[in-house]
This record gives sequence, structure tokens and C-alpha cells, in this order.
Amino acid sequence: MTEYLGGAVVPTGFDVPVEPLRRAAHYTGEPGCIADARAFAAQFLQQLRTEWCAAIDSRTDGDLLLVVSELVTNADRHSSGPYILELEGTDTAVTVMVYDSSSALPRRFPRNPERVGRHGLEIVHALATRVTVERVPVGKRVCARVELGS
Repeated sequence: MTEYLGGAVVPTGFDVPVEPLRRAAHYTGEPGCIADARAFAAQFLQQLRTEWCAAIDSRTDGDLLLVVSELVTNADRHSSGPYILELEGTDTAVTVMVYDSSSALPRRFPRNPERVGRHGLEIVHALATRVTVERVPVGKRVCARVELGS
């Protein structure tokens, strides 16, 4: 924080920019990868609580793990190669990014409670404040931002 006294800027010692917490993990698609990704995300949330003093309630904790599960499951099912889970967070939000080797963009189906399956992006859109999909040189990246609540 900076205090202004008579037009002069006085550093208070808290002016150091703080970068978001970032972690990434690589998955091969072997059995157990989706569970491993959830465990990785749970560990990330704990680190966010510790390092950023983030107040994350149990509902938001579960919502974020569900978003990770859905996006990693989609990458696992619809790409022909490994995928990367990247998490970036502060005390207010976490962005979940999943990179995979398929250039085919995911399709969000309209709500239909009678349809079996294909509800993943519908769930992600319901839980996230922003969802984006873009092609990248190696395939695509799907990002979902989840606001943290307490």
C-alpha cells in the first residue's frame, strides 16, 4: 500500500506486486488420471488457503473440483494424446485451464434432463463465471474461472 503525504509518495513496505499462485500437471490418459487431477486441484486449493489466506467454503471447493473433473474428463475422452491441467488462483478466483491435443472445439448441448451424458460443459458453464475455448498450436485450451466464496 502507498500513502500520499502532501503530494509525496511514501512506500509502506507492502508495495510488492503479488503474482497469482500457478501450478500445472501433465497427464498421459492412463487410468486414474482424472482422480489424480482432482487430488492435484485439492492440494492447490489448500496451498491457496495457506499462501493467499483464501476463504474457500466447502461448496466452492466442491464446485472447483467438479469443474476440474469435467474438463479433464473431456480432454481424456476427446483427445488422442496427453493433456495439461493448469491452475491459477488468488484469494478471489481460480482459473482452470486444460490443454489437449485435439483441435476440435467442444460443443455445449442445450439443457435436456432426458439426455444421457454430454452434460459436462453444461455443468462447467453453470459453475463458472466465465468459460472460454480457443485453439492453440498444439490443439486447444479450455478455461473456466470459478469465483471463490466463503
